[in-house]
This record gives sequence, C-alpha cells and structure tokens, in this order.
Amino acid sequence: MSSPEGTRAAPATPGAGVPPEETTGTPARRLLGVPRQRNRTARCGDDACNESGAPVDTGTLAFVESPVQLLNVLEWAHAAEATTLTVVVLSPHDPMTRGQLRRMAELARDEGHTVRWEEARGGPTAPMRTIGGLTPLLRRARRIVLGDPFSRYVQLLLTLTKARDLVVVDDGTATMEFIGQLARGERLVRWHRHGAGRGARDLIFAPFSATARRRLTPAPEGGRRRRAIGLFSSMPVEVPPGVQVTANDFAWTRARFGPPRLTRGTDIVGTSLVETGVVDTDRYLEAVQVLARTHGATRYFAHRRESTDKLRRLATETGLEVVRPDLPLELIARRGPIGRLILSFPSTVVHTLPLALQGTEVKVAVCDIDPAWLTAGASPRAQGFLDGVTGTARDVQRLQFTRTMATG
Repeated sequence: MSSPEGTRAAPATPGAGVPPEETTGTPARRLLGVPRQRNRTARCGDDACNESGAPVDTGTLAFVESPVQLLNVLEWAHAAEATTLTVVVLSPHDPMTRGQLRRMAELARDEGHTVRWEEARGGPTAPMRTIGGLTPLLRRARRIVLGDPFSRYVQLLLTLTKARDLVVVDDGTATMEFIGQLARGERLVRWHRHGAGRGARDLIFAPFSATARRRLTPAPEGGRRRRAIGLFSSMPVEVPPGVQVTANDFAWTRARFGPPRLTRGTDIVGTSLVETGVVDTDRYLEAVQVLARTHGATRYFAHRRESTDKLRRLATETGLEVVRPDLPLELIARRGPIGRLILSFPSTVVHTLPLALQGTEVKVAVCDIDPAWLTAGASPRAQGFLDGVTGTARDVQRLQFTRTMATG
C-alpha cells in the first residue's frame, strides 16, 4: 500500500497534547501545498491560544472528529468570513483518521484559526478531563459549529453551552439522515446501526441525545427565546422549517488547491461499507475487480476506515495499487494527479467531488449497490438509504453492476 506520493505507509504511534505524528520508519513525502506538521500546542491554560501563546476570541467554537468534518468547517469559515474560529479536535483512536486530522489541523492553522487537540478518548479519565477543560470555552461561546450531531461526545458537550447559534456542517452522507430524522422528530441514530434495539449505552446517553435533538430543533416562530439553527451542506436535503441552509460549493478547496494534473487512467474510490457491516466482503471485492477490469482502473483510493487485511486482499486479487490518502479525497483529487474518470460506490464523494473538481475534465461515476451484496445483519434502512445517496447525486454517471459485468 502506498501514500499519495507512492511511499509505503507505516503503523501509527499515538501521541499526546498536540497533534502527534502517526507514522514510524520512513515517512511519506508530503503533498505539495501542504505544510509539514510542526508540534505546536494550542493550549493556554483552560483557554485556546494562538501561536504566540496569547488567548484568542472563542466566540465561535467548532467540534470535529474526522478530517471531512474539519474540511467542511474550513469551507464554512471561508463562506462565512469567520476569522476567529477555534477548532476543537476530539481525536479518535483510528491511526489513519488521526493522521489526516493532524494534516488538516495544519491547514486550519495556516488559515489563521486556532486548533485545540484533545485526546478525548485517551483512557478512562479522558472524557472527564476533556469536558472539564472545555467547559469554560463552552460557556463563553456564542456560536457552536459541529460536524457530527450523532456523536455522543458532541451531544454531551451541547448540554454545557448556552450558545443560541448552532451550525451543522457536513459529515458526509450522514447529514442526509440527520436532517431526515430531525424533520420527523426521531431520535438521532446512524443509518447503518443494526436493528431498532437500544443497548445499555444508548439508554445511559438517551437524556443527552434528547437534549441535543431539542437544541438542534428550530424554535417555533415567535417563540420567546431565539435559537438559530444553520446547515452548511453540499448534500441534497430538504430541511424542516426554521433551518437556514447555506450551500457548500467547496470554494475554499478550489481556491487553495489545483487545478489538478490529470492522468490517462481511471481511479476507484473505496468505501467502508464492509467495515460497517453493510456489504459482504467477498461481494465487494468481486465488484471492485469487475470495475477495475471493465474501466481499466489502476489505483484504489482507500477509505480511512478500511481494514488493512481487506486492502491486502484487494491488492492481491485485483492488481490495483492501493493508496492511503493523507488528506480527504476532495483535496487529494483537487491537487492531483487524478484520473480522468473516478469510480465510486454510494458515498459522500459522489456529491462532493464534482464540486471540488468543477472546471476540470474529470468525470465521476457511481456504481449501485446490488441488494444481494448486503449482509444478513445490515440495517433494514440500508438499501433505501444507499439508493437515495446515488439517486440524488448530481453531475455523475450512474453504473449498474450487472451491465458492467456483462461488458467486462
């Protein structure tokens, strides 16, 4: 497996305090236009601070847990002309996610924003330590920007703030499910969750989830207390009354990167549908192999959550070069080199790549998920949700796998 520049990726070693280096051995060469990581702390006691150590305005506080969320916070800040943004990274365990977040944090700092890296899952005492350290910021914040309303961490933090201005930025296709649940008044549950049962952890967090849902529900018109709810999204959504929508057209990405150098080949974008228990492993690998053979693909851009064992098997069985991107694919593609045709299964990128690659000659195609590929434990909502992701994508070619196989 390789990085975007063709060097071998290495296992991650967690750090603490500041965004840690996630690789050992020979490091991957950095992307052009992306600065090297410098170990700079973003703490100043209980407050966020800038590089000189002086406290900064924390009127706007953003919480992110993934690279895509941080990318969309930067897009929102660019569109809203927000110059005093403080980004709190609630760091996950996954090495690939941490690595991409570390690089995105550098881009955020280069834009003049303050980044506070929290080892929010670094042991049994980490949650209380994180919440205690963030409480002063939450109490002063006038606006909260969040990337994952399904996150139990974020739901808990929302109970500690009095901010009346809440903005949700895209967390990929999960945004579509969030808006649907909000409009129907349902509890917030990720679309790929199995069945309808509620475990012990769900019951413990139920009060926080209910409070978060109320905080994210627009106040009735003419109500006594004003509550502004905004959505910054590139997804095709129908929002309930009272939610203000701002379109994310990836203007910051297009201004910051590219235009890309195009190759003559075809690239395939990976998905974590196997890892989330939605799609059968063998069926998925067969589909990738057929797509590669039919369209002459040579590279496979792995999703950050794809397992190493599956990717090794994929490389062996398909002959594709597996690439582990250092940044969200929208930035990788915009910088290039990238194929003139990008193939994907139903995922966020079928909505975002056409926007990020606007003005280029790159074409994006999406392959439907055959119902026969679904696992026995897949959520009953899975097929309908995936069909919706594909069917609402704009400026993409739609592929039927059976037709692809027949021409293979």
